[in-house]
Amino acid sequence: FSEPSNRAANRGTGISGGSSADEQNNIEVYKAASPAVVNITSTIIQYDFFSNAVPSQGTGSGFLIDDKGDIVTNFHVISGARSAEVTLSDHTRYPAKLIGRDSVSDLAVLRIDAKKPLPFLKLGSSDDLQVGQKVLAIGNPFGFEGTLTTGIISSMGRNIRDENGNMLEDVVQTDAAINPGNSG
Repeated sequence: FSEPSNRAANRGTGISGGSSADEQNNIEVYKAASPAVVNITSTIIQYDFFSNAVPSQGTGSGFLIDDKGDIVTNFHVISGARSAEVTLSDHTRYPAKLIGRDSVSDLAVLRIDAKKPLPFLKLGSSDDLQVGQKVLAIGNPFGFEGTLTTGIISSMGRNIRDENGNMLEDVVQTDAAINPGNSG
C-alpha cells in the first residue's frame, strides 16, 4: 500500500500526525469551535387529511454566543415551531425560548437555561472578507453531530430570495457544503 502523498511529504516536518499546515489549522479551529455548536430540534404542528394535529420535527444547527445560553441560528430553523429543544455538544438537552428574530435577515436568537457556564463563540465582522478566503462550516446535517466542511468565499454582496419570497440582501456566498440540518 502506498502512503498518502501529504503524509509522505510532511514526514519529519514536526506537523502533527503527518497533517499539512492547512489540515492542522482545520483541526485546531474545529476543536476550538465545535463545543459551542448546538443541535436544534423544532416541533411544528401539521394537519393530516382528516384535520388531525400531527407533530413534526425539524432540525438545524446554531452556536452559543455567550456563556449564559444565548444561541444564534437561522430563523427558518425555528419558523412556525411550537417548541424547540437544544442539544449541546456534551449531549445535554434543554428547552429553548425564542428571544429575538429577524425573518428578513433569516436570523433568530434562542435562550436556554443551563445553570452552568457554556462554551461560546465571539461574533466577528464580515467587513474585511474577500472572495477566495477559506471558510469552515461546523454543524449537524442529516441528524449527524459535529461535522466540518470547508470551502472558500465565492462571492460577496449577493441578493437571494428565501423560501417565503423574502429578499436576503448582501449575503456572503460560499462553496462549503451546506446540507439539510447545517442551517444555523
